[in-house]
Amino acid sequence: MIKIFIDPGHGGSDLGAVGNGLREKDVTLNISKRIRKYVNDHFEGHSIRMSRSDDQTVSLSQRTTLANNWGADVFVSVHVNAGGGTGYEDFIHRSLSNTSSTAKLRDIIHAEIVKQVDWRNRGKKKANFAVLRTSKMSAMLTENGFIDTKADADKLKSSAFLNRIAKGHGEGIAKAFNLKRKSSGSNADSSNPSGSTSNSGSNENSTIKWLGTDQKGRRVESIYRGSDGLNYYDSPRWSNPSGIFNYGQGWIIDNKYVVDGYPMYRVQNSRKQLFWITASSKYVRVI
Repeated sequence: MIKIFIDPGHGGSDLGAVGNGLREKDVTLNISKRIRKYVNDHFEGHSIRMSRSDDQTVSLSQRTTLANNWGADVFVSVHVNAGGGTGYEDFIHRSLSNTSSTAKLRDIIHAEIVKQVDWRNRGKKKANFAVLRTSKMSAMLTENGFIDTKADADKLKSSAFLNRIAKGHGEGIAKAFNLKRKSSGSNADSSNPSGSTSNSGSNENSTIKWLGTDQKGRRVESIYRGSDGLNYYDSPRWSNPSGIFNYGQGWIIDNKYVVDGYPMYRVQNSRKQLFWITASSKYVRVI
């Protein structure tokens, strides 16, 4: 069992960098939850813990102590940069050679992240950051765009782009540790509200059947209280979500379908845009 420790940077009284209406502590937590969800939805043979799962203050020493005491195999600290630049970069500790096991792991994760984001690749770097220095396992720190650069910040405000960042991290971690990918036939309704774990991002191979509903025009909202939120999609599918609902959030029902054997509502937001969400009563209610 591979133990993955994800560290959302800052939190609580520590805002991190601030710019363009964003706070680093919020963005890092959002990305980290999506990484956790992506890995859990698509792979098996691992366990994930996070240094924080909500807006709380956690000291640097507490973060690595949690990971060290758990016996984590990898420590990934998620951050957002500042200082007027642009792009993605990551760090390992400055004492490590480029042929170290940590450097090799970082090479794999770095490559997968830059595949997903259309930012400038600022490279693979080294530093004496505390979380890298005091962690006992392979550790890296990722810097995902610049919060004080409008073009980067605009992307950090996009749920779809945050999913791409998360996918890059998740695929990189999975590849580095040779995690087994879940089969596309997993039950779309039994274990998590994201649906099945098919790796396809489109609905080309999905089986879609119209059901119809007498609830058209009524509001459907999330009753899922998980910290990772309830996925919604811009097409009928069960993978690569377009965004998430928190508890109590929802849209208006337009129609009802069965997608790959499991029920979905087609819903409409206030801008008349159509999206798709599970119709399982485990996760949503109609009001």
